[in-house]
Amino acid sequence: MKPCRNPTCTHQVEADAICCEICGTELVVVSRQTSQRGLGGTLTTPLLSLSSEEAGWEDLVVQAFHEPMELEGLMRPATSDITLILFTGGAMHLEQRHPNGPWKALCLHQGDLILRSGTPYEVHWKSLSSLPTQTLHVRLSKSLLARTAQEVVGYDPACLSVEAHAGFQDPLLMQIGLALWRELEQPAPAGKLYAQTTAQLLAVHLLRSSPAGRSIEEPSQGLTHQQMRRVLDFVQAHLDQDLSLEALAQQAGFSPYHFARLFRHTTGESPHQFVLRQRIERAQRLLDARDLSLVHVARVCGFANQSHLTQAFKRHLGLTPRAYRQGCSN
Repeated sequence: MKPCRNPTCTHQVEADAICCEICGTELVVVSRQTSQRGLGGTLTTPLLSLSSEEAGWEDLVVQAFHEPMELEGLMRPATSDITLILFTGGAMHLEQRHPNGPWKALCLHQGDLILRSGTPYEVHWKSLSSLPTQTLHVRLSKSLLARTAQEVVGYDPACLSVEAHAGFQDPLLMQIGLALWRELEQPAPAGKLYAQTTAQLLAVHLLRSSPAGRSIEEPSQGLTHQQMRRVLDFVQAHLDQDLSLEALAQQAGFSPYHFARLFRHTTGESPHQFVLRQRIERAQRLLDARDLSLVHVARVCGFANQSHLTQAFKRHLGLTPRAYRQGCSN
């Protein structure tokens, strides 16, 4: 057992707990605000601080790095993914090139983005500020982008190409990146439905800026009442499972891409937001039964563990499950 890190809470928690069930305080937090000085200021290579790989996300890999103040040279190999890099913190002077090609220089500032198409490149940089720099790397599957292009506009995946950009800003990509970053900072990040929905959103936005996606239009109508009923019934019957976007789309007879857009048009929510709300509402009903443990409630509602349940309650209702149960009994 160990004490809660909240100085006003006297609860003792399990040694491996990541969230206090009494006050909801997160016990293990890696923040993007961590200073490089706190790391000793001696970084010579990028230091990984957060990663989505343990969360089991599909079509999307997200990693956050603390960057050294100066990097002499780093060769990145070719990849099968498209990579979006978000810069936060101090400005830096960066030079990059393809193998044996000419160096190209640019200055990167807070909120700047780099989009890489998967080709190998070499890079070095030097900080222009005493502020630490962190980066978020979002790797999107090229196969997902190709499938989306084919579904949306019938574009031949073999002809699809992504143009690399550096030092640009895009408010939507910035918003998506920061939301992914905040999600990774949670003790129990959201499951694969969240990642799949976000990956689809990223794919569509990247396609819109390419010749293949300039004809993409918003849906003029949503799902029918019968389709929504089938989706809701399926969600309720499988709420204790880690639901996927593909499984939900099958209930309405659409591809994951078309389903996600039609679903949001119909409900005003993403599939992930909808399913999370169903989980919380079921948990509220079960918490009225005082003989059910919080571990049991978390499991049958589809939360990864009790800490994930507490985290969701704290974020959406402003109080912990235990506090909610006590309020119901008063």
